[in-house]
Amino acid sequence: MYAIVKTGGKQYKVTEGLVFETELLNAEVDSTVELEVVLAADGDKVVAGEDAKGAKVTATVVEHGRGKKINIFTYKAKKNIRKRQGHRQPYTKLKVNSITLG
Repeated sequence: MYAIVKTGGKQYKVTEGLVFETELLNAEVDSTVELEVVLAADGDKVVAGEDAKGAKVTATVVEHGRGKKINIFTYKAKKNIRKRQGHRQPYTKLKVNSITLG
């Protein structure tokens, strides 16, 4: 059984027990969140579109963190213009508890 869920503007394929990182969610660690289901499948039974509104995916928040640092460097040749910038994207790590088709 698997499902396609939508969170943080992206879609993820999840199965029960999967631990994955998504965009930062406003939820406490060890709390349970319900994810929006786009598609759910169990063997040959597939639920999508409006029928997927009845399906539920629950996940537990494992941790919050910040990703690996990305260095951005821009310059203009022959102008002595240089700009260095860094970025660390915040994330939430989720563990999928259950998938129900509804």
